[in-house]
Amino acid sequence: MPQNISLIILLLLITACSSNSGRYQQKNDSTPTRVPTASELVDITPRSEPHSRGGNKSQYSVRGKTYSVLKSAENFSQTGTASWYGKKFHGHLTSNGEIYNMYAMSAAHKNLPLPTYLKVTNNANNKSVIVRVNDRGPFHEDRIIDLSYSAAYKIGMMKTGVANVTITAITDFSLPDNKQIISSEKTSSTENYQRKYIQVFATKNKDLAEKTAQALQTLYQINTIIPQNNNIFRVQLGPIDDNELLNNILTRLQKSGYPKAFSLK
Repeated sequence: MPQNISLIILLLLITACSSNSGRYQQKNDSTPTRVPTASELVDITPRSEPHSRGGNKSQYSVRGKTYSVLKSAENFSQTGTASWYGKKFHGHLTSNGEIYNMYAMSAAHKNLPLPTYLKVTNNANNKSVIVRVNDRGPFHEDRIIDLSYSAAYKIGMMKTGVANVTITAITDFSLPDNKQIISSEKTSSTENYQRKYIQVFATKNKDLAEKTAQALQTLYQINTIIPQNNNIFRVQLGPIDDNELLNNILTRLQKSGYPKAFSLK
């Protein structure tokens, strides 16, 4: 019975990508009423993640066509047309069961495993962005990727709506210990106070800090850092330049198990 239920849920998620209800209830997509904030234009930090339970079936069908899902994104690169998706899908389920946020650095791809981190470069202006693929699409023969609104905005494709891009999978996570875990309190005491961050908690358990940072980044779609000093790891979200967004996230954190979370200003 559990297997049958899981199958039904998976079929519903895939069917949602081709139906005229749910997130497709708008006939046409629409542009958001505001542009992304500075904090929403920060690249997401690639991390090693297990493949999600949803959206990774070896094959699936949409509109009568069958697509195959790659087992690995290793050495994957592709050049073609990118499009973007916005308000029509905002707040609805992605193919791996997360909630689509048009202001997060995410994307949809037909074949890559979920999630996959990609570097996307606009070949017309050489602007690039790093995104996390958590959805399926675009289901158009002439397009290879659907970018979130913020990602599309960052690489300068809003005037045309589409762009010729090169996408390259990021699968080498051998650098996070040097790049993502800031090993100097100097960075924490200067940069963090010049830019707005939220400190969620501090711990001596490095593994706990890394796992929590990864989970929070996935949940809030905001970059996380883990500065450490004297073997104390501080899990922090940011930078967040929007005060309203910062206060909203801080309140949510304080009500969901992190009562001592506070903002660094």
